[in-house]
Amino acid sequence: MVTLREPMLDDGRQGMRRILAATIGLLIGAGLVPAAADAKPAAGYQPPAIEWGACTRPSLVARGAQCGFLIVPLDYAKPAGTKIKVAVSRIKHTSPDAQYQGVMLTNPGGPGGSGLGLAVLGEFVPDNAGTYYDWIGFDPRGVGSSVPALTCDPNYTGYNRPFYVPVTKKLEKTWLAKAKGYAQACDRAGGALLDHLKTTDTVADVESLRKALGAEKINYYGFSYGTYLGQVYATLHPDRVRRFVFDGVVNPERVWYAANLDQDVQFDKNMDVYFGWVARNDATYHLGTSAKVVKKKYYDTLYALIKAPAAGKIGPSEWNDIFVSAGYYVFGWEDVAEAFAAWVNNKDAAPLLDLYGVPGAAGSDNGYAVYLGVQCTDVRWPEKWSTWQRDNWKLHARYPFITWNNAWFNAPCRNWGAKAAKPVTVNGKKSPPILLIAETNDAATPYPGALRTRQLFPKSVLIEGVGGTTHSGSLNGIACTDDTVAAYLATGALPARVAGNRSDKKCEPIPQPNPGVVTLSTAPVVTDEVREAIGPR
Repeated sequence: MVTLREPMLDDGRQGMRRILAATIGLLIGAGLVPAAADAKPAAGYQPPAIEWGACTRPSLVARGAQCGFLIVPLDYAKPAGTKIKVAVSRIKHTSPDAQYQGVMLTNPGGPGGSGLGLAVLGEFVPDNAGTYYDWIGFDPRGVGSSVPALTCDPNYTGYNRPFYVPVTKKLEKTWLAKAKGYAQACDRAGGALLDHLKTTDTVADVESLRKALGAEKINYYGFSYGTYLGQVYATLHPDRVRRFVFDGVVNPERVWYAANLDQDVQFDKNMDVYFGWVARNDATYHLGTSAKVVKKKYYDTLYALIKAPAAGKIGPSEWNDIFVSAGYYVFGWEDVAEAFAAWVNNKDAAPLLDLYGVPGAAGSDNGYAVYLGVQCTDVRWPEKWSTWQRDNWKLHARYPFITWNNAWFNAPCRNWGAKAAKPVTVNGKKSPPILLIAETNDAATPYPGALRTRQLFPKSVLIEGVGGTTHSGSLNGIACTDDTVAAYLATGALPARVAGNRSDKKCEPIPQPNPGVVTLSTAPVVTDEVREAIGPR
């Protein structure tokens, strides 16, 4: 799952339909750059300089960003062989040159998330601390504006998909066939690219990007899966690490099958928090005055939609997808509640259709395809379906909200066309101090993963958003967290590390919304446009 959906762990994702629509790309042969006939392999690939030019994305154009392509080998074991293009963006520092602190690479997570727009992130760091860096966004190999970009079957998701919970053998066989079919479609579409989408391939691209930018060391701001990418980079290249921020921290020892099972538990718990919030705002939504009543209406509606989909399109699986974002973070709680109320109270499906989106756009499965390309090959998944059955039915008995949704989201890994590798054993003992950020009840990257990463990086410091349910929520106006980020980026200063297996600094979480109340703040807060680019991840 998104990672980590998002989520899908990675997932990054906001339900199956919405993550598939998050990025657009097309796998085309023109993206493969033939090697020169006289090219010779070299020890350590040295990329050509990036030819910077104008950007086309409005948010980047408005800020005077530069865009270009990093040329890298498809296969680093064959540096003189076929090349591909990684799309890169840059917003240069605006501080005096004497205060310049180098390049700041970013990654939004996913895997499969487009990071090209994240070059704007520096402006949301308090106290102008972001102005000391050149902020670098990039679409990882296979993603978005990078060439080639992978898409397998844009019509894989649509309206009226089978019910996620395989309560009959027919449903189970239907989903198994769908998942296998998508894996086969990716095998046909991906070609050689499919063999080179591992996290280690992107780590090699990051190292090539460092070289192309002429940087001795890099700074890095990673969200969700991006924290795992950063952990692997720091393990393999500790001498190239300067200041790293990991927000929404992946447990590197749970990648990826176990990580998705961990998500299932916390998502279910977070939905109970959400249903309680809806109940406390019954005067607005009229869905019940207790979490128990609201939760019952959610599940009663889900089962009713099996026989009679809303507007003939939103069945139980689409209904579940729409609510997943509420388990990810507090952003959008009101939108989901309004759609919930509109259907239950008035049989108005328009808000549901708006949240779900329109299926089938060209390349709309790019994020999902690359998510699978990374997670299915980073590590071997269980081959026996009986293992998946046992684990998911056991979890579903107590935590039904997303368990089978998540299982089918990842099921193509059972038939993936590229060989899986062994994951890197993450070790941060040689890394300089880094900053970790996590909320206590983060569902996409559960909090125990942040604690474990803190142990693996013995100089790291962990900020905990106490009691919060939001995934990767830094730079959203919580002064306790954001000012700590700013101080670290400005001077390298971090809170003192405390003894024991716990967080080092406790901060307020992203607050739950107050329906109908507009709050004013002078803090630089991530805009909806940037949040869409960042998450879910």
